[in-house]
Amino acid sequence: MVPIVVMAIAVVMLVAGVCWVLLFPESVESLRAVLGATLGRFRRRAGRVGGRVGDGVTRVRSGVREEAGAAHSAIRRHWPIMAIAAAALLIPPTVILVTRKTVVLEDFRGDDFAESGSMVAQLLRGERLAPPPPPPPEVFTTAEVRRLRPEIVTADRKWDQIDPDLQQRVLAIYEVMRRQYGYEMVLIEGYRSPQRQAELMAGGKATRAGAWQSCHQYGLGVDSAPMRDGKLQWDMNDAWTKRGYFLYGELAQQAGLDWGGNWRSIKDYVHVEMTARCRAARAAKREELSRQG
Repeated sequence: MVPIVVMAIAVVMLVAGVCWVLLFPESVESLRAVLGATLGRFRRRAGRVGGRVGDGVTRVRSGVREEAGAAHSAIRRHWPIMAIAAAALLIPPTVILVTRKTVVLEDFRGDDFAESGSMVAQLLRGERLAPPPPPPPEVFTTAEVRRLRPEIVTADRKWDQIDPDLQQRVLAIYEVMRRQYGYEMVLIEGYRSPQRQAELMAGGKATRAGAWQSCHQYGLGVDSAPMRDGKLQWDMNDAWTKRGYFLYGELAQQAGLDWGGNWRSIKDYVHVEMTARCRAARAAKREELSRQG
């Protein structure tokens, strides 16, 4: 919250400065002229005796006093305009900070995640979370799944194949999604062997990463989906589904994970990962493979 307040104050000061320049251009020019003349005098008289330097300082002080008087006079003349501008700038952020309301812009979500983030933190500090019971196997083999996401039919969904730290973070996200937002999240893929990764890349639909390039190979990436009425949900044109994935992504960031929905090149809404550890694991694997020839 403190960085946001500091940033807001800085923006207000910047806007106020711009307003001052627009309202009183003559004062800016006068101040610039006085400063230019003062600097010129200092440069010309730098080598002269201290008495003349003192005279220059006196002139500077006189110029500053004159400018201060002009500024005071301008403020007295234009104070209603300045008061209205200050109110327009300060009232909205003040109301937001006092009431803790969420500002909602077009294409942004209107959920306040302050409580959610606290809940994720509490869950991660508490006792070890246990994976939920898996849904019936037929959930992953429906005609719709085979048509839209055939790669998950044979995916590995064993929680013990996932890095323990990542496992706990994802389970905390699931718990908040269920308790606070009413979404039941399902693990659709965890660990992925390098052979499977190569096959998926060759298929050209599920991934662009080759063997040992995906976080799934190191147990540091998982895919999840919300389930409604016994079916996995993928359609981002559906408002309920879209909100669920964006909640999932926001909570993933609260838990210190990276969400595939924030990627630029390709959007992978089901995916979260521990990017830094995954990058280190990939580097170690490259070094190992290079030593092996």
